Amino acid sequence: MDRRSAGISGQYARSGNGYNQPNGHTPSSGRGQYRHAKVRQRDSHPRSTLECNEFHHSSGTRPSQYLIHRSVNSAQDFNVLIKPEIMDDLVSKSDRFGHRYDGRNHGQYASSLKKYTSAAKRPLNRAEQSQLMRLLQNFAATRSWNWRSLTTTLHSLTSAGVFTLHKPIDARVKLTQANLLSTLFDSIIFNCNQKHPARDIAPQAVANLLWAMAKLVNNGQERTPEFNEAVAALLPHVNAQKAHFKPQEIANLLWAMAKLVDNKQEHTPEFNEAVAALLPHVNAQKDQFIPQHIANLLWAMAKLVDNKQEQTPEFNEAVAALLPHVNAQKDQFIPQHIANLLWAMAKLVDNGQERTPELKETVAALLPRVNAQKAQFKVQGIANLLWAMAKLVDNGQKQTPELNETVAALLPHVNAQNDQFSPQHIANLLWAMAKLVDNGQERTPELNEAVAALLPYVNAQKDQFTAQGITNLLWAIAKLVDNGQKQTPALKETVAALLPQVNAQKAHFKLQAITNLLWAMAKLVDDGQLQTTEFQEPVVVLLPYVNAQKANFNPQEIANLLWAMAKLVDNGQERTPGLKKTVAALLPYVNAQKANFNPQEIANLLWAMAKLVDNGQVQTPEFNEAVAALLPHVNAQKANFKPQEIANLLWAMAKLVDNGQDRTPELKEALVALLPHVIAQKANFKPQEIANLLWAMAKLVDSRQEWSPALKGAVA
Repeated sequence: MDRRSAGISGQYARSGNGYNQPNGHTPSSGRGQYRHAKVRQRDSHPRSTLECNEFHHSSGTRPSQYLIHRSVNSAQDFNVLIKPEIMDDLVSKSDRFGHRYDGRNHGQYASSLKKYTSAAKRPLNRAEQSQLMRLLQNFAATRSWNWRSLTTTLHSLTSAGVFTLHKPIDARVKLTQANLLSTLFDSIIFNCNQKHPARDIAPQAVANLLWAMAKLVNNGQERTPEFNEAVAALLPHVNAQKAHFKPQEIANLLWAMAKLVDNKQEHTPEFNEAVAALLPHVNAQKDQFIPQHIANLLWAMAKLVDNKQEQTPEFNEAVAALLPHVNAQKDQFIPQHIANLLWAMAKLVDNGQERTPELKETVAALLPRVNAQKAQFKVQGIANLLWAMAKLVDNGQKQTPELNETVAALLPHVNAQNDQFSPQHIANLLWAMAKLVDNGQERTPELNEAVAALLPYVNAQKDQFTAQGITNLLWAIAKLVDNGQKQTPALKETVAALLPQVNAQKAHFKLQAITNLLWAMAKLVDDGQLQTTEFQEPVVVLLPYVNAQKANFNPQEIANLLWAMAKLVDNGQERTPGLKKTVAALLPYVNAQKANFNPQEIANLLWAMAKLVDNGQVQTPEFNEAVAALLPHVNAQKANFKPQEIANLLWAMAKLVDNGQDRTPELKEALVALLPHVIAQKANFKPQEIANLLWAMAKLVDSRQEWSPALKGAVA
């Protein structure tokens, strides 16, 4: 339920943040929104040196050249970086050499900014960025720049935090950032479109440019048409250079592909070819990846799959190739890596990855590392880890002592850091705790405290949750209440705060979200959490969307929706024309999907139809066909029903008969099939279920059901 559930990002270069600068210089050739004076730059960022054989113009030692040799690690050094004469020198060189200027000195200056932030161990802060922007208004790339200069400039400025959009956003800063990026993208596109564009673009340049562009959008920069065109122009170079990328570059590229897709990059043929070109090299170079590479690669593959990347044989081989190296290097992963890896395992499994012995071993190897490093996880890591634990358990992971210890180790940190979680974190955390409890996790005092610590922040941030976040929260609260969570005033306030947001976001809910919301409201009503007046409007708002998308619901969703309709009506929801239309719209799909319902869904559907009839539902031909379609599956699945389901089924059949349902051979066979299981499970029924069973049998006898030995035995 995490939609961007999980936003985990590990990267090599420092986080990219950027600047925008207004420009008052003479436009240069071509495309791009703004054109500035021409400038010059130098070699690449600290990672490695890009090969190139361009001619660089010589000149005396000027401020821009001197900067690259300085130790840039103090406030005094930052003041040196923003001296006006530096930019005057860059503009002068660009103007002097014109179309022969290759951008070297601009690259030197960008590299100096990155060195400063690397020494400070942080990107530029908001104040520094604002000061720098005044200088960068005349910093502009031109089409004469070579690949080294372009790569160094974009990568270094991004890494230094020049393009980060701090909040609140300063309009002047944003404009300067946009202008500078426009000139850089224009030069990248121009160079890529030359007749022989690959003559001097080294593999590292391709990797660093795509990494920087992924980092830009991840830090809030807009995906402008120029941005998209620059990405599209670079992608063919991934395929062309695929044999020459080093392990770090492969990891950076796949991370960048995943980040771009996560920020709405279209899965174009060129994009898919670039990913496909890289995957075999993951396998081929598997022994050369360091822990950070491994964590980033598995995160990237999980994120790609979550955004509809096809799990080809090559993809699966790449995942399989990396898993043993997680186990082998388990002691070397930092907290962020551990969180990213477990998130990736959970996301891959949730998208159909087979839980192979190697995958299970990988999870088992990582769990003790969570406990060992529990005090070092940041808020995102805590949220992602608990989400991952819940998702793994939901997909068949055993709740081993190690897993339970991991959950127990993280819960106190939810309480301790409760004021630092974003809306997405809060929604994912409450979803995770509800899912763990629903799968048998003990509701310890620590778990109750963690839930209680988060609830006030739901209310405080109610306007900031996405449609998926609202869904996850209401589902989680309903599931926690269903598993014994005390209905405190804080919990009731949280529900009351979220309900109006259903109406506000009604157009944004997906199929599963609509189902989960209606299920959650029905469950909360049934547990006394909601009053009739509170849930009427959100239900009315959602019903047209059920009708409109009726053909797209899967069997589980159909069962949950009809159960929810019946439960809501049973708790006072008015049977409006909209509700009647929704029920009528779903009934044909019961018949169509009859072979795909599991035992719980069969029991819920028959209970729902009986409850609807008990509350005035007309037994239309479609209704009768739906009942008739389900009855043979009661017989077929008779050995798989739980005690509660057996009780609900017999109650439902008795109620249907009591309301005029024909006692068909199929109905009689379903009854006969269930009765021996009443006897077999007699010790497992709850008092209410026993009462329902006795009522059902009495009603069936009263309706001339044959007093068979099986029926006598069940009553006895």
